[in-house]
Amino acid sequence: MIIKPKIRGFICTNAHPKGCAASVQQQIDYVQSQGELPNKPKNVLVIGCSTGYGLASRITAAFAGGANTLGVCFEKPPSETKTGTAGWYNTAAFHQAAKAAGLYADTLNGDAFGKEMKQQVIDTLKANMGKVDLVIYSLASPRRTDPETGEIYKSTLKPVGQSFKTKTYDTDKNLVHEIALEPANEDEIQQTIKVMGGEDWELWLNALADADLLADGCKTTAYTYVGKELTWPIYGQATIGKAKEDLDRAAAAIVKSKAALNVQAYVSSLKALVTQASSAIPVMPLYISLIYKVMKDEGTHQGCIGQIYDLFADKLTQTQPQTDALGRLYMNDKETNDATQAKIKTLWDQVTQENFHELSDYAGYHHDFLQLFGFDVQGVDYDAEVEPLVSW
Repeated sequence: MIIKPKIRGFICTNAHPKGCAASVQQQIDYVQSQGELPNKPKNVLVIGCSTGYGLASRITAAFAGGANTLGVCFEKPPSETKTGTAGWYNTAAFHQAAKAAGLYADTLNGDAFGKEMKQQVIDTLKANMGKVDLVIYSLASPRRTDPETGEIYKSTLKPVGQSFKTKTYDTDKNLVHEIALEPANEDEIQQTIKVMGGEDWELWLNALADADLLADGCKTTAYTYVGKELTWPIYGQATIGKAKEDLDRAAAAIVKSKAALNVQAYVSSLKALVTQASSAIPVMPLYISLIYKVMKDEGTHQGCIGQIYDLFADKLTQTQPQTDALGRLYMNDKETNDATQAKIKTLWDQVTQENFHELSDYAGYHHDFLQLFGFDVQGVDYDAEVEPLVSW
């Protein structure tokens, strides 16, 4: 079939297998051009491995570090008439490249929040890899089923304490407009913490430790975005922010409970980028379009793979990585420094429907959005027939 993007709201409902494969190869080429990592991890578990930062982490560990990798994801396979998800095709491409390079790679597809998946991972590690020395936690989901009670928790994107009015950009309607967000109630806050906080990260580390699958000195990190003034009302001072605070709690709890194994647990604070998760958050399409403009002009912009390679090379694989005052691995200082934020704030105050495309880099935002699903990738013929059925 000939596959063209089908965009609905903040999501693309299909994906291009050859485009996804080309995008994965570009990321592999990038990390290989940067050189080998210091203190390379040997066995890496990536929970949320198929897109965005999780995929970039797996690529970096494998192709800049030679690591064996086991991934966990929740992706839809293709059929004869429908494409699979982008994550499915990304994973297939990763497997093919890893096999060609002589690297061990396996992926388990299912609910990472459930006990069953944790057991599958334990069984696979025992059979094929052994103890892990790096665990990446990179899940992004709107809901989570409690593995003990079966209760379903749903996250909410709302401010905390008071209502919030701000600008946003509606990608469907090509419209800059003001939105008003009402504050979350306590139940919505707690449910968001249950979904996006650190509880499941802790459960994963507990399960691995109980199965004697954590190497001495194992490192683990969960990814977060904090932002600055313009995004605080929907991030730092919002339901998401409360969940992010819980990640800090979980990191400390993991270090304390796994002290006998010398486990190091960090929250990694990354820069704003177009991901399947960020595309769904109010304010972010406008903010990211503006920050792309500023940071590209400054020469400081990095894509997902560049950010993660630097995190691994400069922080995660260092013996004692430098952290910020909160103990986080802080990678977004090129975005959140005062000088850069001042430039973004100036554009934010100026931007209107009439000048949005002039002041922003929405073209760059839209390009990155399409690439998430394997479209707009250089060198791919999108007018050619392509087979949607791709297996791992």
